[in-house]
Amino acid sequence: MVQLCIEENEAGQRLDKYLHKYLKEAGTGFLYKMLRKKNIVLNGKKAEGNEKLCVGDKVKLFLSDETIEKFGGRLPGKKGTGKQAEGRTAEFGRAYRQLGELEVIFENRHVLIVDKPAGVLTQKAEPKDSSLNEWLIGYLLEKGDVTEDGLHTFRPSVCNRLDRNTSGMVICGKTLQGSQCMGRLLKDRSLHKYYRLYVKGRLEGESSLEGYLVKDGRENKVRLVRQGEEGAYIRTNYRPLKHFRDMTLVEAELVTGKAHQLRLHFSGLGHPLLGDYKYGERDFNDKYRKKYGVGSQLLHAYRLEFPVMEGNFRDLSGLTLVAREPEVFRRIAEGEAACGNR
Repeated sequence: MVQLCIEENEAGQRLDKYLHKYLKEAGTGFLYKMLRKKNIVLNGKKAEGNEKLCVGDKVKLFLSDETIEKFGGRLPGKKGTGKQAEGRTAEFGRAYRQLGELEVIFENRHVLIVDKPAGVLTQKAEPKDSSLNEWLIGYLLEKGDVTEDGLHTFRPSVCNRLDRNTSGMVICGKTLQGSQCMGRLLKDRSLHKYYRLYVKGRLEGESSLEGYLVKDGRENKVRLVRQGEEGAYIRTNYRPLKHFRDMTLVEAELVTGKAHQLRLHFSGLGHPLLGDYKYGERDFNDKYRKKYGVGSQLLHAYRLEFPVMEGNFRDLSGLTLVAREPEVFRRIAEGEAACGNR
Protein backbone atom coordinates (compact mmCIF):
# COMPACT_ATOMS: atom_id res chain seq x y z
CA MET A 1 0.00 0.00 0.00
CA VAL A 2 1.16 3.52 -0.86
CA GLN A 3 -0.28 6.66 0.72
CA LEU A 4 0.07 9.95 -1.14
CA CYS A 5 -0.50 13.28 0.60
CA ILE A 6 -1.80 16.05 -1.66
CA GLU A 7 0.37 19.17 -1.64
CA GLU A 8 -0.14 22.66 -3.07
CA ASN A 9 0.91 21.79 -6.63
CA GLU A 10 -1.52 18.87 -6.77
CA ALA A 11 -4.55 20.52 -5.15
CA GLY A 12 -7.38 21.95 -7.24
CA GLN A 13 -7.43 19.16 -9.84
CA ARG A 14 -9.69 16.14 -10.19
CA LEU A 15 -8.64 12.90 -8.57
CA ASP A 16 -8.69 11.00 -11.88
CA LYS A 17 -6.43 13.60 -13.51
CA TYR A 18 -4.01 13.32 -10.59
CA LEU A 19 -3.98 9.52 -10.87
CA HIS A 20 -3.23 9.74 -14.59
CA LYS A 21 -0.16 11.85 -13.76
CA TYR A 22 1.01 9.55 -10.96
CA LEU A 23 0.39 6.30 -12.86
CA LYS A 24 1.26 7.60 -16.33
CA GLU A 25 1.14 4.24 -18.09
CA ALA A 26 -2.16 3.09 -16.59
CA GLY A 27 -5.26 3.20 -18.74
CA THR A 28 -8.46 5.00 -17.78
CA GLY A 29 -10.32 1.70 -17.53
CA PHE A 30 -7.80 0.30 -15.05
CA LEU A 31 -7.93 3.40 -12.84
CA TYR A 32 -11.73 3.46 -12.67
CA LYS A 33 -11.80 -0.27 -11.97
CA MET A 34 -9.43 0.27 -9.03
CA LEU A 35 -11.66 3.10 -7.77
CA ARG A 36 -14.78 0.93 -8.01
CA LYS A 37 -13.10 -1.94 -6.16
CA LYS A 38 -11.77 0.49 -3.50
CA ASN A 39 -8.17 -0.43 -4.36
CA ILE A 40 -7.73 3.33 -4.66
CA VAL A 41 -9.47 5.46 -2.02
CA LEU A 42 -9.59 9.13 -1.08
CA ASN A 43 -9.37 10.01 2.63
CA GLY A 44 -10.23 6.42 3.51
CA LYS A 45 -13.46 6.38 1.49
CA LYS A 46 -14.57 5.13 -1.91
CA ALA A 47 -14.11 7.77 -4.61
CA GLU A 48 -15.67 8.34 -8.03
CA GLY A 49 -12.67 10.06 -9.60
CA ASN A 50 -14.30 13.43 -10.19
CA GLU A 51 -13.55 14.79 -6.69
CA LYS A 52 -11.51 18.02 -6.50
CA LEU A 53 -8.37 17.47 -4.44
CA CYS A 54 -7.46 19.73 -1.52
CA VAL A 55 -4.17 20.26 0.29
CA GLY A 56 -3.79 17.53 2.91
CA ASP A 57 -6.05 14.98 1.20
CA LYS A 58 -4.81 11.38 1.43
CA VAL A 59 -4.89 9.07 -1.57
CA LYS A 60 -4.23 5.42 -0.76
CA LEU A 61 -3.27 2.89 -3.42
CA PHE A 62 -3.80 -0.73 -2.33
CA LEU A 63 -1.65 -1.99 -5.18
CA SER A 64 1.51 -4.08 -5.26
CA ASP A 65 4.88 -2.40 -5.60
CA GLU A 66 5.33 -4.14 -8.94
CA THR A 67 2.03 -2.74 -10.27
CA ILE A 68 2.85 0.80 -9.15
CA GLU A 69 6.32 0.66 -10.71
CA LYS A 70 4.93 -0.91 -13.89
CA PHE A 71 2.60 2.04 -14.42
CA GLY A 72 5.27 4.63 -13.65
CA GLY A 73 4.45 5.45 -10.04
CA ARG A 74 7.04 6.29 -7.41
CA LEU A 75 7.41 4.21 -4.27
CA PRO A 76 8.15 6.07 -1.02
CA GLY A 77 11.78 5.78 0.03
CA LYS A 78 13.00 4.79 -3.44
CA LYS A 79 15.15 7.06 -5.56
CA GLY A 80 13.51 7.20 -8.98
CA THR A 81 11.75 4.42 -10.86
CA GLY A 82 14.64 2.98 -12.82
CA LYS A 83 16.68 4.17 -15.78
CA GLN A 84 13.74 5.90 -17.51
CA ALA A 85 13.11 8.26 -14.58
CA GLU A 86 16.82 8.90 -14.08
CA GLY A 87 17.12 9.72 -17.77
CA ARG A 88 14.33 12.29 -17.55
CA THR A 89 15.97 14.01 -14.59
CA ALA A 90 19.34 14.00 -16.35
CA GLU A 91 17.67 15.59 -19.38
CA PHE A 92 16.70 18.66 -17.33
CA GLY A 93 20.21 19.12 -15.97
CA ARG A 94 21.64 18.70 -19.46
CA ALA A 95 19.34 21.40 -20.87
CA TYR A 96 20.23 23.75 -18.00
CA ARG A 97 23.95 23.32 -18.67
CA GLN A 98 23.55 23.49 -22.45
CA LEU A 99 21.48 26.69 -22.56
CA GLY A 100 23.41 28.31 -19.70
CA GLU A 101 22.51 31.15 -17.38
CA LEU A 102 19.60 32.78 -19.18
CA GLU A 103 18.47 36.17 -17.88
CA VAL A 104 15.62 35.85 -15.40
CA ILE A 105 13.66 39.10 -15.54
CA PHE A 106 11.19 38.31 -12.76
CA GLU A 107 10.73 35.46 -10.31
CA ASN A 108 8.56 34.77 -7.29
CA ARG A 109 7.20 31.63 -5.69
CA HIS A 110 4.72 30.92 -8.49
CA VAL A 111 6.02 32.54 -11.69
CA LEU A 112 9.29 32.97 -13.56
CA ILE A 113 9.79 35.23 -16.59
CA VAL A 114 12.93 34.61 -18.63
CA ASP A 115 14.52 36.34 -21.62
CA LYS A 116 14.77 33.67 -24.33
CA PRO A 117 17.54 34.18 -26.89
CA ALA A 118 16.80 33.73 -30.58
CA GLY A 119 17.61 30.21 -31.70
CA VAL A 120 16.29 28.53 -28.54
CA LEU A 121 13.13 26.41 -28.71
CA THR A 122 10.37 27.21 -26.24
CA GLN A 123 9.16 23.61 -26.37
CA LYS A 124 10.62 20.52 -27.98
CA ALA A 125 10.07 19.92 -31.67
CA GLU A 126 11.68 16.46 -31.48
CA PRO A 127 12.48 14.14 -28.55
CA LYS A 128 16.22 14.81 -28.80
CA ASP A 129 15.78 18.62 -28.49
CA SER A 130 16.66 20.72 -25.47
CA SER A 131 14.15 23.50 -25.00
CA LEU A 132 13.28 26.25 -22.53
CA ASN A 133 10.84 23.83 -20.87
CA GLU A 134 13.66 21.47 -19.90
CA TRP A 135 15.94 24.38 -18.98
CA LEU A 136 13.26 25.69 -16.59
CA ILE A 137 13.04 22.42 -14.66
CA GLY A 138 16.83 22.07 -14.60
CA TYR A 139 17.10 25.61 -13.23
CA LEU A 140 14.49 24.94 -10.52
CA LEU A 141 16.11 21.62 -9.57
CA GLU A 142 19.47 23.37 -9.27
CA LYS A 143 17.93 26.02 -6.98
CA GLY A 144 16.07 23.43 -4.93
CA ASP A 145 12.68 24.99 -5.75
CA VAL A 146 11.40 21.65 -7.03
CA THR A 147 12.29 18.05 -6.23
CA GLU A 148 12.44 14.91 -8.32
CA ASP A 149 9.51 13.51 -6.32
CA GLY A 150 7.43 16.63 -6.91
CA LEU A 151 7.96 16.39 -10.67
CA HIS A 152 6.13 13.10 -10.68
CA THR A 153 2.70 14.76 -10.39
CA PHE A 154 3.40 18.39 -11.38
CA ARG A 155 5.91 19.67 -13.90
CA PRO A 156 6.64 23.42 -14.19
CA SER A 157 6.32 24.62 -17.77
CA VAL A 158 6.20 27.62 -20.10
CA CYS A 159 2.83 29.37 -20.41
CA ASN A 160 3.35 31.12 -23.75
CA ARG A 161 5.35 30.14 -26.80
CA LEU A 162 7.75 32.08 -28.99
CA ASP A 163 9.08 30.88 -32.33
CA ARG A 164 12.61 29.48 -32.22
CA ASN A 165 14.05 32.62 -33.84
CA THR A 166 11.93 35.09 -31.85
CA SER A 167 13.68 36.42 -28.75
CA GLY A 168 12.30 37.93 -25.56
CA MET A 169 10.12 37.27 -22.56
CA VAL A 170 8.58 33.86 -21.92
CA ILE A 171 6.25 33.38 -18.95
CA CYS A 172 6.72 30.17 -16.95
CA GLY A 173 4.57 28.63 -14.23
CA LYS A 174 6.63 27.31 -11.32
CA THR A 175 3.54 26.05 -9.48
CA LEU A 176 0.07 24.89 -10.45
CA GLN A 177 -1.34 28.19 -9.14
CA GLY A 178 1.15 30.13 -11.22
CA SER A 179 0.40 28.17 -14.39
CA GLN A 180 -3.35 28.52 -13.95
CA CYS A 181 -3.18 32.26 -13.19
CA MET A 182 -0.90 33.08 -16.14
CA GLY A 183 -3.06 30.91 -18.39
CA ARG A 184 -6.13 32.93 -17.42
CA LEU A 185 -4.38 36.25 -18.09
CA LEU A 186 -3.26 35.09 -21.52
CA LYS A 187 -6.70 33.74 -22.37
CA ASP A 188 -8.66 36.83 -21.32
CA ARG A 189 -6.02 39.14 -22.86
CA SER A 190 -5.65 41.24 -19.72
CA LEU A 191 -1.87 40.73 -19.92
CA HIS A 192 -0.57 43.09 -22.61
CA LYS A 193 2.37 41.86 -24.75
CA TYR A 194 4.51 44.21 -26.84
CA TYR A 195 7.13 43.35 -29.46
CA ARG A 196 9.93 45.28 -31.17
CA LEU A 197 10.63 44.61 -34.84
CA TYR A 198 12.09 46.15 -37.98
CA VAL A 199 9.90 46.22 -41.09
CA LYS A 200 10.62 47.08 -44.71
CA GLY A 201 9.76 50.58 -45.90
CA ARG A 202 8.45 53.69 -44.17
CA LEU A 203 5.50 52.83 -41.95
CA GLU A 204 3.55 55.87 -40.75
CA GLY A 205 1.09 56.40 -37.91
CA GLU A 206 -0.41 54.25 -35.17
CA SER A 207 -3.05 51.77 -36.26
CA SER A 208 -4.63 48.34 -35.74
CA LEU A 209 -4.64 45.31 -38.01
CA GLU A 210 -7.38 42.68 -37.92
CA GLY A 211 -8.14 39.54 -39.85
CA TYR A 212 -8.75 35.79 -39.78
CA LEU A 213 -5.90 33.30 -39.88
CA VAL A 214 -5.63 29.66 -40.92
CA LYS A 215 -2.56 27.43 -40.67
CA ASP A 216 -1.16 25.00 -43.21
CA GLY A 217 0.45 22.36 -41.00
CA ARG A 218 2.31 20.70 -43.85
CA GLU A 219 4.22 23.85 -44.77
CA ASN A 220 4.17 25.39 -41.26
CA LYS A 221 2.76 28.56 -42.77
CA VAL A 222 -0.33 30.69 -42.14
CA ARG A 223 -2.53 32.84 -44.38
CA LEU A 224 -5.34 35.35 -44.06
CA VAL A 225 -8.89 34.43 -45.04
CA ARG A 226 -12.15 36.34 -45.25
CA GLN A 227 -14.48 36.70 -42.28
CA GLY A 228 -16.91 33.81 -42.16
CA GLU A 229 -14.40 31.26 -43.42
CA GLU A 230 -12.73 28.77 -41.07
CA GLY A 231 -10.15 30.96 -39.39
CA ALA A 232 -9.04 32.35 -36.02
CA TYR A 233 -9.58 36.06 -35.35
CA ILE A 234 -6.34 38.03 -34.97
CA ARG A 235 -5.61 41.61 -33.99
CA THR A 236 -2.39 43.63 -33.81
CA ASN A 237 -1.91 47.23 -32.64
CA TYR A 238 1.26 49.03 -33.72
CA ARG A 239 3.14 52.32 -33.69
CA PRO A 240 6.35 53.34 -35.49
CA LEU A 241 9.25 54.24 -33.20
CA LYS A 242 11.98 55.34 -35.64
CA HIS A 243 12.33 55.68 -39.40
CA PHE A 244 15.35 54.81 -41.53
CA ARG A 245 15.79 55.13 -45.27
CA ASP A 246 14.27 51.79 -46.22
CA MET A 247 12.87 50.41 -42.95
CA THR A 248 11.06 51.30 -39.73
CA LEU A 249 11.54 50.24 -36.13
CA VAL A 250 8.06 49.33 -34.83
CA GLU A 251 6.45 48.45 -31.52
CA ALA A 252 3.50 46.08 -31.90
CA GLU A 253 0.99 44.87 -29.33
CA LEU A 254 0.06 41.25 -29.93
CA VAL A 255 -3.58 41.38 -28.84
CA THR A 256 -4.60 37.83 -29.84
CA GLY A 257 -1.32 35.92 -30.04
CA LYS A 258 -1.60 33.37 -32.86
CA ALA A 259 1.29 31.60 -34.60
CA HIS A 260 3.17 33.86 -37.05
CA GLN A 261 0.56 36.59 -36.50
CA LEU A 262 2.92 39.58 -36.59
CA ARG A 263 4.88 38.21 -39.53
CA LEU A 264 1.70 37.64 -41.53
CA HIS A 265 0.06 40.96 -40.61
CA PHE A 266 3.02 43.16 -41.57
CA SER A 267 3.69 41.17 -44.72
CA GLY A 268 0.06 41.67 -45.74
CA LEU A 269 0.42 45.38 -45.04
CA GLY A 270 3.33 45.56 -47.50
CA HIS A 271 5.92 46.01 -44.74
CA PRO A 272 7.39 42.55 -44.08
CA LEU A 273 9.72 41.91 -41.14
CA LEU A 274 13.43 42.29 -41.63
CA GLY A 275 15.01 38.85 -41.81
CA ASP A 276 11.74 37.01 -42.44
CA TYR A 277 12.43 34.69 -45.37
CA LYS A 278 9.09 32.88 -45.04
CA TYR A 279 6.77 35.88 -45.46
CA GLY A 280 9.22 38.62 -46.42
CA GLU A 281 11.33 39.81 -49.36
CA ARG A 282 14.60 38.02 -50.13
CA ASP A 283 16.53 40.96 -51.65
CA PHE A 284 15.75 43.19 -48.66
CA ASN A 285 16.70 40.43 -46.22
CA ASP A 286 19.88 39.49 -48.08
CA LYS A 287 21.09 43.08 -47.96
CA TYR A 288 20.96 43.21 -44.16
CA ARG A 289 22.08 39.62 -43.76
CA LYS A 290 25.31 40.58 -45.51
CA LYS A 291 25.64 43.85 -43.60
CA TYR A 292 24.71 42.79 -40.06
CA GLY A 293 24.39 39.00 -40.12
CA VAL A 294 20.59 39.03 -39.85
CA GLY A 295 19.65 35.42 -40.61
CA SER A 296 16.08 35.22 -39.33
CA GLN A 297 13.14 37.48 -38.48
CA LEU A 298 14.10 40.28 -36.07
CA LEU A 299 11.23 39.94 -33.62
CA HIS A 300 11.67 40.56 -29.90
CA ALA A 301 9.07 40.11 -27.12
CA TYR A 302 10.05 43.36 -25.45
CA ARG A 303 7.50 44.36 -22.82
CA LEU A 304 4.79 42.86 -20.57
CA GLU A 305 2.16 44.92 -18.75
CA PHE A 306 0.23 43.11 -16.01
CA PRO A 307 -3.30 44.04 -14.84
CA VAL A 308 -4.26 44.75 -11.24
CA MET A 309 -3.84 41.50 -9.28
CA GLU A 310 -4.36 40.35 -5.71
CA GLY A 311 -3.41 37.59 -3.29
CA ASN A 312 -0.38 35.49 -4.21
CA PHE A 313 0.19 37.60 -7.32
CA ARG A 314 0.04 41.06 -5.72
CA ASP A 315 3.72 41.66 -6.54
CA LEU A 316 2.81 41.46 -10.26
CA SER A 317 -0.11 43.90 -9.93
CA GLY A 318 0.23 46.71 -12.49
CA LEU A 319 3.85 45.75 -13.12
CA THR A 320 5.61 46.54 -16.40
CA LEU A 321 8.56 44.30 -17.33
CA VAL A 322 11.03 45.01 -20.12
CA ALA A 323 13.58 42.75 -21.83
CA ARG A 324 16.45 44.72 -23.31
CA GLU A 325 16.73 44.59 -27.08
CA PRO A 326 19.19 42.05 -28.53
CA GLU A 327 22.60 43.35 -29.59
CA VAL A 328 21.72 43.13 -33.30
CA PHE A 329 18.93 45.71 -32.81
CA ARG A 330 21.45 48.19 -31.42
CA ARG A 331 24.01 47.45 -34.17
CA ILE A 332 21.46 48.11 -36.90
CA ALA A 333 20.19 51.35 -35.33
CA GLU A 334 23.69 52.72 -34.74
CA GLY A 335 25.06 51.50 -38.05
CA GLU A 336 22.25 52.94 -40.14
CA ALA A 337 22.28 56.25 -38.24
CA ALA A 338 26.04 56.54 -38.82
CA CYS A 339 25.47 55.98 -42.55
CA GLY A 340 22.90 58.77 -42.63
CA ASN A 341 20.21 56.17 -43.38
CA ARG A 342 17.32 58.24 -42.00
